[in-house]
Amino acid sequence: MTDTDLDTRAGLPGELRFLLEQHPRGVWETHENLGGLMRFWLSRHDGFRTLGGTLERIIADFREERLEAGNLGALLAPRLQQFLGELHHHHMIEDHHYFPVFAAAEPRLAAGFDLLEGDHEVIHERIASLAQSANVLLRDLHGADADRVRRSADAYALESGRLVTGLMRHLEDEEDLIVPLVLERGEDDLGVG
Repeated sequence: MTDTDLDTRAGLPGELRFLLEQHPRGVWETHENLGGLMRFWLSRHDGFRTLGGTLERIIADFREERLEAGNLGALLAPRLQQFLGELHHHHMIEDHHYFPVFAAAEPRLAAGFDLLEGDHEVIHERIASLAQSANVLLRDLHGADADRVRRSADAYALESGRLVTGLMRHLEDEEDLIVPLVLERGEDDLGVG
């Protein structure tokens, strides 16, 4: 594991923070170059944070017996499907459109975009694992004994936690790399406005 590992890093490596130091988070909201696209993109990230937290609460409520098995599937399945589908679509747009544009605009950040693309690969492996564990859990809710359901819920919770924790780190680092670049150059000058 290195300082770029999604599970162990505490933020972007120092050499990728030069624009963030000039444009810290505290100035983003009022910066004149924070345009409509970046506001929308940040709102999508906030949506992933919110929905990820909701999914974590749902499985925690079930495991702590605040939610009955009969209600788990109805709460979990549509939210998980929305979360995973939107996350996949969001990453496709970033990987195939925005990251190449941003990396070309500021070559000193190319390693950061490689890092973020690597995160996407890890996250998508976790999406597949989470989807598999969710399918087992949802199947077991219909007819399996309580111990098996508990084991399935525990396995799902483990996969969910891995995905959501990694995603939260990734979202913050992605914002710390991209928003300062946009503030520095402007959406129109970057060709994304």
